Amino acid sequence: MKKKKEKILSRRVKKRGCANKWKSILEGVSKDSPSLSRAYHLTRKASRVGFDWQDIKGVLNKLDEEMRELREALFLGDKRKIHEEIGDILFVMANVSRFLGIDPEEALKKTIDKFVSRFHYIEASLQMAGKPFHESNLMEMDRLWEESKRKEKKKFRIVGLRVKK
Repeated sequence: MKKKKEKILSRRVKKRGCANKWKSILEGVSKDSPSLSRAYHLTRKASRVGFDWQDIKGVLNKLDEEMRELREALFLGDKRKIHEEIGDILFVMANVSRFLGIDPEEALKKTIDKFVSRFHYIEASLQMAGKPFHESNLMEMDRLWEESKRKEKKKFRIVGLRVKK
C-alpha cells in the first residue's frame, strides 16, 4: 500500500515537471544505515530547517506521550499498535539522543556491552557455585546482577571519584 502511494505521488510530480526541481531535505541519509542512526540523522536534518522542539522538555513530553500510547496498546492487546508504538518510542529516543548530542548507536552499544558483562558475571557465579540456571531463580540472578554492578562501580573509581566509561 505504501509503495503504491509513493508511485502515484512520483507520477504526479513527474507530470507537473517537478521531478528534477525538488529535492527533499532528508535526502542523503542512507536507508541502509542502522535504524537508530538513521533516525538520529533524519531528525538532525529536519531540525536544521526548524522542525524541532525548543528544548529537551518538548522531546521528553513526546516520549511520555508515546509511552502512554504503548501502555494503551498493551492494555488493548493490539500487536500491530504495540509494534508501531515501540518504533515510535525508539525514534523519539534517537531524537532525545540527538538533542543531547549523544550518538544513539554508541550509547546502545555501551549498554549492550554492560548487559553482556553483567550476564557473564551471573553465569560465572552460578557455575562457580555448581548451580545450573534451571536451579536458580530471578531473585538470585537479580542479586548477582546488582553485585556485578557494585563491582563494576568499584573497578572504575579513582581516588574516590567515579570515572565515566
